[in-house]
Amino acid sequence: MSALEREVRSSAEQAGSAPRVARADSEPRSVDARLLRRLLRYFGDPPFGFVLWTGERIATAPADLIAQVHIADRATLLGLMRDLRMRFGDAYSEGRIDIEGDLVGLLEAAYRGGSATRKGGALRRIVALLRKPHSNSLTGSRDNIHHHYDIGNEFYKLWLGKTMAYTCAYYPTPDASLDEAQVAKMDHVCRKLRLRAGESVVEAGCGWGTLGLHMARHYGVKVRAFNISHEQIVYARERALAEGLAGQVEYVEDDYRNIHGGYDAFVSVGMLEHVGVDHYEELGDVVYRSIGEHGRGLIHTIGRNRPAPLHPWIERRIFPGAQPPALSEMMQIFEPWELSVLDVENLRLHYARTLRHWLDLYETSVECVRHMFDERFVRMWRLYLAGSIAAFTTGTLQLFQVLFAPKSNNQVPWTRAHLY
Repeated sequence: MSALEREVRSSAEQAGSAPRVARADSEPRSVDARLLRRLLRYFGDPPFGFVLWTGERIATAPADLIAQVHIADRATLLGLMRDLRMRFGDAYSEGRIDIEGDLVGLLEAAYRGGSATRKGGALRRIVALLRKPHSNSLTGSRDNIHHHYDIGNEFYKLWLGKTMAYTCAYYPTPDASLDEAQVAKMDHVCRKLRLRAGESVVEAGCGWGTLGLHMARHYGVKVRAFNISHEQIVYARERALAEGLAGQVEYVEDDYRNIHGGYDAFVSVGMLEHVGVDHYEELGDVVYRSIGEHGRGLIHTIGRNRPAPLHPWIERRIFPGAQPPALSEMMQIFEPWELSVLDVENLRLHYARTLRHWLDLYETSVECVRHMFDERFVRMWRLYLAGSIAAFTTGTLQLFQVLFAPKSNNQVPWTRAHLY
């Protein structure tokens, strides 16, 4: 069985059935091996090792290794030394790096090691400053969204589940299915907003339309949803028509900055990551214009514990322009307009579980994905999903739901009883 085949099997069976990986040689002999020994020490001697193209093995962890990284040649190794955060993802995608063992576990160990050494490294800080994310101007945002979301609805149908919801689910019980958890997430959002029949809701960034249809069907509200992904808007409109809800839900192919009119509630689930901190005050203006003095709103977003850019490989190859905010940065949406934050909930571990469900479905559909695209795409998206699981389990990323209202709105609940 090849290293790639072993990796695919272990990714699909991550819950403890990954094959045991052999221990590495105790002392590195070559210059290449000594370089890798230094890299392992930089990450705090994690429980994974390297195998060179010569067969030489390098590790520093005393315990059994959870994974080994097979490096194809010296050029790949030198690339890792120059720019690990970009070159690892590219080399894995191109097949110049293979992982034997637990891919998610390896990435978790790397994230933990990276956190321990984050304060050091002047060169890394300089590279981060020079590597600016893609622009989120009106034109730039459309290009960024097209890159990720318009690659084909059939691709996303393979692994998102029946709801086609591409955001963190909410697991009311540990054994809830992905689809059950996505429906529970939508109800959780609607209860927080205390939606009532006959009200109007504006949604900024609607994905494939799932939340808008849920709000209309189960809460009796009228929804106007904005999105700049053409593929998603077409899909959402077809769903609304097929489900008899086209009269209650309007899907608008336009940027959130062009939202106009007054509404009882504003909601955004999984869109803020694509706005960019430089545009938060502008978003706050849109929110305030939309809900006036008496509405309420909710923003659901991937976030961070402190301000930091998204992982550069993810930003360049998967999500151009994406920037998960810290809560301190989110306040730039609310403070200029004196919007009161009413509740903050962190669903970080719910997103890790959501991603595990997505990765399992993705692995069962690999042959279809390979037929749609190519082997490089298959590996790139596997790494993206596995790396995202690791980011949430290690606390590198958070998932915030922030409920807010204008300062003059006193129609706020006394307790959280309505949620549960």
